Amino acid sequence: MGFLLVMLVVWAIAIGAWMLVSKYATSNDVQKIKDRLVGTSKKKATKKAGRSAASIIQTEGKSPSRLAQLVVDKYKLGPKITVYLEQAGLRWPPARLVHLCLVAFACAVAVAWMLLPLPNIVDLLVGLVVGCTPLLYVWTKRRSRLRRFEEVFPDTLEFIGRSMRAGHAFSVSLEMIHREFPEPVAGEFRRTFEEHNLGLPIEVALQKFGKRVPSIDVHFFISAVLLQKRTGGNLAEILDKLAYIIRERFKLRGRIRSVSAHGRMTATALSCIPIAVAVLMFLTNPDYVDFFFKDDIGQMMLGGAIALQLIGYGVMQKIVHIEV
Repeated sequence: MGFLLVMLVVWAIAIGAWMLVSKYATSNDVQKIKDRLVGTSKKKATKKAGRSAASIIQTEGKSPSRLAQLVVDKYKLGPKITVYLEQAGLRWPPARLVHLCLVAFACAVAVAWMLLPLPNIVDLLVGLVVGCTPLLYVWTKRRSRLRRFEEVFPDTLEFIGRSMRAGHAFSVSLEMIHREFPEPVAGEFRRTFEEHNLGLPIEVALQKFGKRVPSIDVHFFISAVLLQKRTGGNLAEILDKLAYIIRERFKLRGRIRSVSAHGRMTATALSCIPIAVAVLMFLTNPDYVDFFFKDDIGQMMLGGAIALQLIGYGVMQKIVHIEV
């Protein structure tokens, strides 16, 4: 009997909820039909669009931090950071990157000051290292994006040459790349085509393209196009030869990396050994390591050791890094 009563109560609640939902949906549909007949739906849509557009503009104009925006405005870092973020493929405002760096620096200093028995100068150094992590993230994204662009770029040049031989204009070939190639090649050429299509001269559009993609191959491509535009010539043949040169340069770069792999591994190992020894000494004999943090002479020795270690790592990387 109790089970039947519970079932009846559940059934009544479900029926009541269904009636309320159906009534609301029916009234909403009726109101939409009335708005269409009277003609007030367009006005509401226009007002909503105006409010959304205003909110979008305000959201883009806002900065995550007033302090970060002040730093960007005072030191005029906006254009440089904007170009750097565009090269990384990140649609961030410049103040956001500065804000992330300041937050990471403050959090690292606070954690090191409260949890680690380190001098104040070391806490600041820890904060500086952690504060550079957003810059390291952007640099990593920029490097991987440029690498992916350079891998597909020779095929892109050959595609432009084939499309021009088929009778398409150069600007149309740029637009066709958007449909045939993956990112980031598709997006960059699409943006260049849209800038030119909206009235920007092709020279200016290509120069902006070269700023967004700081690669020597792209600069060769831009120089070839601009030179052909002024003096004439077979641009398709020039692009084919340029694609061949880029591929040969990639092969040479791969051989050099394989030859210098031993040197790079040696540099990494030699740089990691002092860090590993310091961590082991800190875990096994903390009293011995406290000298480098609490004593003035020990702090000077620690700073000198870190500086020499960084200089040695930079010299070894310079030796094994061969630009092609």
